[in-house]
Amino acid sequence: MLTLLMTRPRAASERFVARLDPAVRTRLRVVHSPLLEIELSPGAGSAQGAQGVIFTSANGVDAALAAELRPSGPAYCVGAATASAARRAGWSVNLTCDTADALVEALSERRPPAPLLHLRGRHTRGAIAERLGAAGIEIRAQEIYDQRLVAPGDAARAALDGPEPVIAPLFSPRTARQFADTCAGAAPLYLAAISRAAAEPVENMVYRALILAKRPDAAAMAEAVETLVSQAAPG
Repeated sequence: MLTLLMTRPRAASERFVARLDPAVRTRLRVVHSPLLEIELSPGAGSAQGAQGVIFTSANGVDAALAAELRPSGPAYCVGAATASAARRAGWSVNLTCDTADALVEALSERRPPAPLLHLRGRHTRGAIAERLGAAGIEIRAQEIYDQRLVAPGDAARAALDGPEPVIAPLFSPRTARQFADTCAGAAPLYLAAISRAAAEPVENMVYRALILAKRPDAAAMAEAVETLVSQAAPG
């Protein structure tokens, strides 16, 4: 049987697996081995005065809830999964963009009520607050969680050292770098990357296939995983 190695935090991994076609799921043994752990930053601060919040990941939504940060105004999100998490948490989502670049462009044009608050992790890409500030929009960035790297667990190592194919979807450049650094093994690897930046760290690994998602979202990653299943075990 094929192994699907999920390297995201457990809740996000389970949501992703649920997206897969049921016929595909029956062909997979799912191993959960997060390579990042989300830790709430001590003294996460205050959302007082913010007229809207920017979320770039569902982890940011979860951390905001845990820190009891609830600014007035809407949420502006990167990614459909982030927007869904924000809605579940009770925010009114006014804008969802596929990428940080698209969000910066859209907010620069819309000029929403400010100040805005970007609730983010310690490790981030896109320089959203800096670029919006340069465009004349009042905004501050607030680090509310850390993404701590962890090693693969015993079940993951056993799968990676075994003879059966391992399919690994990689959802961020940092996770991909940790995968490249810690997840070498004898198993045939079939990799899916959510972006070119997430593909680059694993390009020098030995693998059977590396697919770049058509879009940087969970739906496109599910399509990529389903394609890899058909490649790894035709028929």
